[in-house]
Amino acid sequence: MAVLFAEETKGVIECLLFVANEPVSLKTICEIAEIDKEDAQELIAELQEEYSQRRRGLQIVEIAKGYQICTRPEFASYIERLYKPQTSSGLSKAALETLAIIAYKQPITRGEIELIRGVKVDSSITTLLEKELIKEVGRKEGPGRPVLFGTTQDFLRYFGLKDLKDLPNPEEFIVQNTIEDEELSQLTSE
Repeated sequence: MAVLFAEETKGVIECLLFVANEPVSLKTICEIAEIDKEDAQELIAELQEEYSQRRRGLQIVEIAKGYQICTRPEFASYIERLYKPQTSSGLSKAALETLAIIAYKQPITRGEIELIRGVKVDSSITTLLEKELIKEVGRKEGPGRPVLFGTTQDFLRYFGLKDLKDLPNPEEFIVQNTIEDEELSQLTSE
């Protein structure tokens, strides 16, 4: 690829990622910039490296099956000063627990989630549906044909994941929690 053409095409890619309010798929980038997949991947990698080398406040990340320009985590405190965090936008512990179960066990029914959590999850399911972090993905065969739930692209964006394979291994949480519980019991027995 000619240097002049490559630089212009990087500018096109950068503009697309800047104006998009959600991740842009590689296919879309290729179609709009009129380049093939390998060239697009190479140019995106070059842009990522340029942003990194220059220590800019922005970065290009692969997220939710696409690419997006976003701020670097190390500058979050400055952004928070500009945009005061909204206390109502977070998720409750119950909603997070329900979301974790859905993420790891999907597709899953409300009844199966309640068996795992041991409590009703109606409110959590409603919240997660409203925030579009989960969606109905079908119906389970059997009596009543209950709704099956799964995560959405918004879930991937919310947690900064490229795809579901990037979810942490649940075994790591079990080991970590066991260590913390043991440390806590030692502190309280002293």
